[in-house]
Amino acid sequence: MPVLAAQDTPLLSGGLGFLTDTNGGTTSYQTIAVPVLEAPIGQHLLVESRANVLETFSPKGNGQGYSHSGFLGLSYLQADYIATPHLTVVGGYFLTPFGTYNERLSPIWISNLQDAPLIYGIGTMGSGSGTGGMLRGNAHSTETVSISYAAYFSAGSTNKQFQSSRSTGGQIYAYFPKVRLEIGTSYGRTLEGTESNSFGVHLWWEPAGIPLKIRSEYAHGAHSQGYWIETDYRLSQIHGADSLIGRLEPIFRLQQTFRNSPDASDFLPSADTQRSDFGLDYYLPHEVRVNTSYSRQFSSTGNVNVWETGVVYRFLFPAWKGKLR
Repeated sequence: MPVLAAQDTPLLSGGLGFLTDTNGGTTSYQTIAVPVLEAPIGQHLLVESRANVLETFSPKGNGQGYSHSGFLGLSYLQADYIATPHLTVVGGYFLTPFGTYNERLSPIWISNLQDAPLIYGIGTMGSGSGTGGMLRGNAHSTETVSISYAAYFSAGSTNKQFQSSRSTGGQIYAYFPKVRLEIGTSYGRTLEGTESNSFGVHLWWEPAGIPLKIRSEYAHGAHSQGYWIETDYRLSQIHGADSLIGRLEPIFRLQQTFRNSPDASDFLPSADTQRSDFGLDYYLPHEVRVNTSYSRQFSSTGNVNVWETGVVYRFLFPAWKGKLR
């Protein structure tokens, strides 16, 4: 019988990246480190955190060189108590459970495209994180359907590392394993200032037998609404996943936002906007990926081309040597 590392060994994972962004002819550069800590304490408690360390170099204009800025912040720092097979109690600073991008796709080693969807600000309450408590888990599971849920309350916080709005909300979604289809809905309510509601729906489909993913989401806020649809196809069926062409993954995303009334707090475009993103990712050995994309954005405030490239490295190792069993 093989010797396995104990399950209580903390793990460090995350990603390192070098990114470039050319927007309207102006190019910026960014180095980023995103470490993730997973530290189990006994059989029922898990402490987890994700940080962002960024260095950005942007042109000053008029041939004056580049300006430099740095950022260090936390995406989340939380404790998860696994109370029952159907309930996990979360406390601390957590990602707001609205839609799918914030919790599932935002890490640089997962997201296919460098930019978040235009509607990301709807329902994520500004910072994308909450300070308070959350209940989540799987409510029902059979061979035909699995139903999961999340419900949270967040207090308002102006702390530099733990910024959040006073809000509440949650989501529920169903996964149908036989057809590999997920549908869900989200709700959020801001409880400070002018109280307002946000709601959203999403649909994901990964057909069996082919390396195709289709993801889509719609969200409606107090002052804006919109949707995005993204599809990617890994060419691994052509001579295998490790072949020269099998490492390629074309990506396409279409998105639109509609401005109902002026508002700067949702971080969406100030006018109706349509954007098409065309990406091509290449998977190198040793968890290295090269991302390239071209986007064309149309709006009454002006049309713009966006070119983006990046190199991302994914890492995973024990934080320290654990006991063996």
